[in-house]
Amino acid sequence: MPAPATEENTVRRVPFSFELYPPRTPANAEALHETIRRLAAAGPDFLSVTYGAGGSTGGRSLEVLRHIRRHTSVEPLAHLTCVGNTYAGATRLIREFLDAGILSFLALRGDPPAGHTEGEPFLGDLESSAQLVQLIDRVQAERAPYEETPVPGHPGAVAVSPRRKVNIAVAAFPNGHPRSAYSTQHVEALLAKQAAGATFAITQLFFHADDYLAFVERARRAGVTIPILPGIMPITSPARLARVLELTGEELPGELAIALEVEPTAEGRRQIGIRWAAQLTRDVVAGGAPGVHLYAFNQHDTVLDVLAEAGIIPQLELSSASKGTP
Repeated sequence: MPAPATEENTVRRVPFSFELYPPRTPANAEALHETIRRLAAAGPDFLSVTYGAGGSTGGRSLEVLRHIRRHTSVEPLAHLTCVGNTYAGATRLIREFLDAGILSFLALRGDPPAGHTEGEPFLGDLESSAQLVQLIDRVQAERAPYEETPVPGHPGAVAVSPRRKVNIAVAAFPNGHPRSAYSTQHVEALLAKQAAGATFAITQLFFHADDYLAFVERARRAGVTIPILPGIMPITSPARLARVLELTGEELPGELAIALEVEPTAEGRRQIGIRWAAQLTRDVVAGGAPGVHLYAFNQHDTVLDVLAEAGIIPQLELSSASKGTP
């Protein structure tokens, strides 16, 4: 029988997660491990780790994912990209992640490397992230269809249970993908990813809550039913803002840009970015977002401060020593 509803037990926990990238040098690994420890202590649903296009080995990305799995209780989520990969190469990579116990993925198409254009053979066998979703699902299905767990007190005996299926996230684009040929193509692409077996989506960053909320409404009308997590990035400097606009093609958020430009101190700019991201978090959660996904830039203090400012986690006392950058 359910407990009577009270103000305390009807407060909804807002799920949250973070994105990290592998350390660029071995010297940065220790700082990243500390960031992982602090982010994991906050209780995220998962920690995602980015991965570059091409290659046949998980490399540093897999090392970080293994560290998360071994040293925390948080679900690690591996990024995979299509561009520059063959079916055989992608299959080997997926098996490598599965062998390491990774059961959550973000399937991405990826962008052509510098100096290459769409349609070149170099871009690989997989034409879309929907095909990558299907390949991940198929590679896991080819493995043993069940798991065996030893039975205590009975040497040699095992209990058989169904193998846990992979979770496969995909990207969503609230303001359209830069390569979209028409206004609804990015919604149709999300439908195709869902049909291929995607279990949830994570959006590219956006700067206004209405961008996300209106996109979700359009996607739902079109038939998208999977959860769509808003991707939120604290922007703490004019240089970072310029870089993300270059990478994403998003329109300049004038109010944020001006505030960052006129603030003379680095700490002041950091607080502006935290307040902006926290307000964005509050607005999308109030609008029905199933959680929030924060791009951490391998720094724990800023994203944790955003969640605390938004009221999603308790206010934290972070020492200045904890605010280093890997």
